[in-house]
Amino acid sequence: MTAPSTTEAATRADFSRIRYAQAWEDADVLLAALDVQPGDTVVSIASAGDNALALLGAGAERVVALDLNPSQLACLELRVAAYGELSHAELLVLIGSRPGRAEERAELYRRCRGRLAPAVRAFWDGQPAAIAAGIGGAGKFENYFRLFRSRVLPLVHGRETVAALLRGGPPAVRERFYAERWDTRRWRWLFKAFFSRFMMGRLGRDPAFFKYVEGSVADRILGRTRHALTALDPAENPYLHWILTGTHGEALPWALRAENFEKIRVRMDRLEWHELTLEAFLERERTSGATGRRVKFNLSDIFEYMSRENTAALLERLADASAPGGRLAYWNMLAPRRRPESLASRLRSRDDVAQPLFAQDKAFFYSAFVVEEVL
Repeated sequence: MTAPSTTEAATRADFSRIRYAQAWEDADVLLAALDVQPGDTVVSIASAGDNALALLGAGAERVVALDLNPSQLACLELRVAAYGELSHAELLVLIGSRPGRAEERAELYRRCRGRLAPAVRAFWDGQPAAIAAGIGGAGKFENYFRLFRSRVLPLVHGRETVAALLRGGPPAVRERFYAERWDTRRWRWLFKAFFSRFMMGRLGRDPAFFKYVEGSVADRILGRTRHALTALDPAENPYLHWILTGTHGEALPWALRAENFEKIRVRMDRLEWHELTLEAFLERERTSGATGRRVKFNLSDIFEYMSRENTAALLERLADASAPGGRLAYWNMLAPRRRPESLASRLRSRDDVAQPLFAQDKAFFYSAFVVEEVL
């Protein structure tokens, strides 16, 4: 592991714990946006590792996962060990996508731990409760949803109503269900209270990440939630299933689907991960002479935490790092970010790609999805 260098988010936020125990960006959207081809190098914000693994399974020649937080990289490393050691069904139990007993998950972890580096093994040895409950629920963000599911949702809707929502159905049925049974005054009031800037900063995300947020947090998320419950089919949404039930249901994110398990497993030698800022990685690649290749970037929502000036500076460096045809994909949650006009000759906005994909985005709480292409 390489020690991280300074970046704007690192100077303001706490990176000492698992913030996200699973990736909360839709890998189906990401893979379509980046259009990964054989020979591509893909650089990905690691988060918990799910989408870096999806990019690997999609056929990238090299996947580099980066994160400032060693706890996030520990999530990725345990997943790598699990793909190598467990069956697909066992992986789902360890993650928490499927129900499992605490002792069963402890045994699955025991089988994986010999594949972990000593520091990562020590980290997970110290997290028995997280392992017992399923490692996909071990982050601060997942705990925020757990509180919503256990404390807030029961004040509005019972289990039968939640189950009826998750059964989905044709668009007209979903619209009628939402209007007649789900969208009550109490739902709107409690939702806005729980997903306010104050509550999200206190319980869900680091308060420092709200520095550049504009407008009402809760109103935007409520609007996107309505889209997910009506325009999209809840029965096919693993992220919604987890928020409302604590498992993924019959729907699964890309990296956890049975048909993708072996695609990922056999390509693990093409994956690397580093405790390193994106800026430091780009500098390392430049000084090593690793230039002139087409590179694609999964940037998660990193610009959410950066000023417009720092966003523009980093976008320019990313354009420098790739041959023409490279792509950048990233989400805006609450702070609007995209390439400025000053970079129009370096990066082309691909709204023709991004907008149809955003309409299908099952991780529904983002306000925009951005795809840009290196010229």
